[in-house]
Amino acid sequence: MRLWAAHGRGANGRQIMPRPLRVATIVGSLRRESFSRKTANALAALAPDHLALEIVEIGDLPLYNEDLDHGEPPAAWARFREEMRGQEAVLFVTPEYNRSVPGVLKNAIDVGSRPYGHSIWAKKPGAVVSVTPGALGAFGANHHLRQSAVFLDMPLMPQPEAYLAGVGTWFGEDGTLQNEKAQPFLETVITAFADWCDKLLKGPGELA
Repeated sequence: MRLWAAHGRGANGRQIMPRPLRVATIVGSLRRESFSRKTANALAALAPDHLALEIVEIGDLPLYNEDLDHGEPPAAWARFREEMRGQEAVLFVTPEYNRSVPGVLKNAIDVGSRPYGHSIWAKKPGAVVSVTPGALGAFGANHHLRQSAVFLDMPLMPQPEAYLAGVGTWFGEDGTLQNEKAQPFLETVITAFADWCDKLLKGPGELA
């Protein structure tokens, strides 16, 4: 198990403590009571100590328009890009809209991929968790997102695949996970993702 900081002692002789790997969680739903956001919070609560999951918000990003990227870009784009540059891995948690990813998520991908040559996605290990109260596990969104990740040069975790169906009954009124059968699988997913990052990264933000 790798922790992401230099080991040893600093100039003052004090022990340098390792720090967790910074993981951006991108939630593909804007709904206040979103099952995707609740699932993201549950995964953060179940994550190993050497992962630090943080939701990076995408709801305020204007639709991507290259004309706005000349000179000073919109403040929300600049905030998102800067915040993402400080992250070392990415966890996508998303519903499915019309057999694809929600528009807000696709827009975030587009904003983060530009300007050309300055993508904030490249080389970051990632994983996809698709979420639905229905029966098919948001399969279409999961695989459309994987298709984009190939072009973005993001190595996504291949196994275990996470198609979460029937999540409408998983959470209590306070938004916390209540489904005892779901918890072991979510633990498996987030632990496997930690292992995936450990295999791919030789240090902060550097692919092995």
